[in-house]
Amino acid sequence: MSLSELQELEHQYVVPAYARMPVQFVRGDGARLWDDDGTEYLDFQGGLAVSSLGHGHPAVVAAITEQAAQLIHVGNLFYTEPGMRLAQRLAQGSLGGKVHFANSGTEANEAALKVARKARQGGDVISLHRGFHGRTYGSLSATPQEAKQAPFAPLVPGFRAVPPTADAVTAAVDERTAALILEPIQGESGVWVLDDELLQAARAACDEHGAALIFDEVQCGLGRTGTLWAYEDAGVVPDMLTTAKALGGGLPIGALICGPRFADVLEPGDHGSTFAGGPVACAAAHAVLDVVEDPLLLRRVRELGERLMDELATLPGVGEVRGRGLMLACELEQQGAPELVRRALIERHLLLNATGPGTFRLLPALTLTDADADEALARLRALLA
Repeated sequence: MSLSELQELEHQYVVPAYARMPVQFVRGDGARLWDDDGTEYLDFQGGLAVSSLGHGHPAVVAAITEQAAQLIHVGNLFYTEPGMRLAQRLAQGSLGGKVHFANSGTEANEAALKVARKARQGGDVISLHRGFHGRTYGSLSATPQEAKQAPFAPLVPGFRAVPPTADAVTAAVDERTAALILEPIQGESGVWVLDDELLQAARAACDEHGAALIFDEVQCGLGRTGTLWAYEDAGVVPDMLTTAKALGGGLPIGALICGPRFADVLEPGDHGSTFAGGPVACAAAHAVLDVVEDPLLLRRVRELGERLMDELATLPGVGEVRGRGLMLACELEQQGAPELVRRALIERHLLLNATGPGTFRLLPALTLTDADADEALARLRALLA
């Protein structure tokens, strides 16, 4: 169908929850996409951090195809091998403990919040300004952004947000706190790297008062920053870790990884999900982990990220570059990021993402080549000039 026909179908039949760009993509390969007219694009949006291995990665495609031909779904009343092995792999590669599967990042965060409150028999949840944890009610209540929260009030009680500083966190956590939830790198608000002092203060405060420290690594985990998990950079280990987005190679999957202290809080009947931990999504996740666990790839992400940061800082109109690895944001000297992103798509066939009036974000594939990186920089430079 043509783009105009799809737009008409959307107008008539799709709830207007998205502001879509006027492009229909029909094929992808690596860092490149093609629209219905055959025009080629460079993808530096990465499906909002989902397509970490690019498009059509052969190992992911093969894993999905093989598993779908054998078994697609039976539900969580029975055993299937991919999910059990994936739980082992995620736990052993991070916090130890145990894993609870979900379908998305917001669902993984909901599970973490439920575990924390059950363990404490109630209690408050502390989050940080600029944070984003999802759009279901618990996760939204932990997301202190007025524009996202206000239309859906009243929210879940017992949530409050504090500034992202060590002093604010230390003052906020007390004996009434069930959990402190944060992103080690705040992605949706513009790639703000939380400093080691803040993370260390968060760990100390939670230890002192018996609260759970939850790291939301839905966007910044799984190799995005040049280590398998973002918490490794600071050496601060959380009690619970949530992951999703890149985990399924494009298929919907999320996971809550509980450290030993919280591994057995949930009991049968406490929480569940119809599709979570299904064999096809878990098979895809194994293929993703095979790639992103490679130390050579992680080193490459760090090195290429440093080079991109240096070169982005030389672009006209860019005042600041933030981030780590291949999770980067540019702060413009003047506002206009949404229009810049639109022009990048239409005029230069480059996919970016605006996270604010003056900020655009880059989330390219972790498998990005030097040639693709250079070409994206050239297109950006021409656009900004």
